[in-house]
Amino acid sequence: MANKIDEKLAELRSAKRKGLMTHVVVGYPSLEATAELVTAMADEGVDFVELQIPFSDPLADGPTIQSACELSLARGTKVRDAFLVAARLTKSVDIPLLFMAYFNTVYKYGVVRFCKDAQGAGIAGLIIPDIPLEAARHEGFLKACKANGLHNIITLAPTSTRERLVKNAAVATGFAYCMSREGVTGAQSGPGSDLPAYLTGVAAEMPVPLAVGFGISNRERLKAVLPYCDIAVVGSALVETIANAPDGEAATRVAGFLRELIPVLDDYGDGTGIHR
Repeated sequence: MANKIDEKLAELRSAKRKGLMTHVVVGYPSLEATAELVTAMADEGVDFVELQIPFSDPLADGPTIQSACELSLARGTKVRDAFLVAARLTKSVDIPLLFMAYFNTVYKYGVVRFCKDAQGAGIAGLIIPDIPLEAARHEGFLKACKANGLHNIITLAPTSTRERLVKNAAVATGFAYCMSREGVTGAQSGPGSDLPAYLTGVAAEMPVPLAVGFGISNRERLKAVLPYCDIAVVGSALVETIANAPDGEAATRVAGFLRELIPVLDDYGDGTGIHR
């Protein structure tokens, strides 16, 4: 069975269009709202959705997503709920769904079981930002992903050395997630000033398309990254939109926010960038 990430990337290449991946925290502001939000995102034309399994110590995330994780956990969200939400969404949306989680969650659940259950819930890829390549091999994570048809989405930062890039390129599948700057997620700080050189260097080593996240919170920042990547990732700005929405209006506010961004993707219809 074909992986939905591969199908979506082929669709984007054919259309010479850049992709957009959005981010939600499972269980924030509620499990029911999570499903409504992802459905709204798909309806607006988002290409991929990253479902973050809430964790008590999300080291790569800034205060906005940390707060969403804390509230989700306080309301009783369990790891199993993420699988149930994904399985439900798989029946109603066609776009690729990915889990973003920290390795402690995967390890405690059981690496093989986690990957098997993710595949069973319709998940197409996993983003585990805190697992080094060596640990991914040692713990059987790469093997379990492959056995279950999941893409292991490697994560890279501006501090990644060429040696690390080469090693990660050897196992990269789907696409590579590039953090646009050092530090944690957040809508307040935009991409780093050295972004073009950084992404050009990554592209020279990577056999897969590049996604870029961290700080993409408006049209201007989206335009700044699109010439150098294939997929833009919007996370904290959406979580802030959800946090600031009146009760029952989160999906409507998110849809309005996305309508401001998605037309920008078509401005790059000439195929400029690093389409693979």
